[in-house]
Amino acid sequence: MTDLIKVAEVNEIEEGTMMQVEVDGELVCLAKVDGVVCALSDNCTHIGGPLNEGELEGYEVTCPWHGAQFDVRTGKVLCGPARQDVPTYPVKVEGESVFISLPNEE
Repeated sequence: MTDLIKVAEVNEIEEGTMMQVEVDGELVCLAKVDGVVCALSDNCTHIGGPLNEGELEGYEVTCPWHGAQFDVRTGKVLCGPARQDVPTYPVKVEGESVFISLPNEE
């Protein structure tokens, strides 16, 4: 596992909402559902729409541009037009701090 990077405080993310953070130049969407914080790329794999501006229903985020849907826990495509899953990142909460881990650059 790569280094953990602090990206937010738990209380900054309201239940059932999403927020965008930038980590090492990567735009990341944080979503909080059932008290669990998930992290996924903020770029829809269809044509790069900002997922944090979409709608979140349960664990399903809908891209605001063309309606592609993804599971925020796994990044799996639930409904097109996207065909490729969105990358997700491991999340660790320590106290009130939210950390994520980005993949190593090869």
